[in-house]
Amino acid sequence: MSSPSKRREMDVMKLMMSDYVVEPINDGINELNVEFHGPKESLYEGGLWKIRVELPDAYPYKSPSIGFLNRIFHPNVDELSGSVCLDVINQSWSPMFDLLNVFEVFLPQLLLYPNPSDPLNGDAASLMIKDKEQYEKKVKEYCELYAKKGNISGTITDDSDEDESNDDVSDGRSESSEEDVAGNADP
Repeated sequence: MSSPSKRREMDVMKLMMSDYVVEPINDGINELNVEFHGPKESLYEGGLWKIRVELPDAYPYKSPSIGFLNRIFHPNVDELSGSVCLDVINQSWSPMFDLLNVFEVFLPQLLLYPNPSDPLNGDAASLMIKDKEQYEKKVKEYCELYAKKGNISGTITDDSDEDESNDDVSDGRSESSEEDVAGNADP
């Protein structure tokens, strides 16, 4: 592969061309905010999080820094800082991985398979081990309070004018997500 800067540009471009909403910070490609939806068939399904991505100068040889900007109740995510405890990002990162892997594989796997034996959020880990039903209830409560499009302050796409213009361009995907949110609010 060519230089790390070309690889960084290519990986950021791949992420921007995917279905993720990506917002560069400070008009650069070293810091990004990315909208991430909870994986289907998980406790986090229907949730929407803004993820902060910081690419080090040595990327892809050094892993990106990943953090949740809105709150999430999960044993492996620090509730206050949003830091993520995930071996593949923190310890076993390889230049073979790219940013799409983070959002299509690593973060979904983290939410689908929490590891309470290696917690960043001790309360979530303890509750998951001691009272799974209460843990699941609290996860869903956090999703409702902090991970809905209308509840994320400063969300990349929460400007209503921008939403209307996105409806015209997005082949109806925004309309279906709005219906999902409205559908979730009815019960």
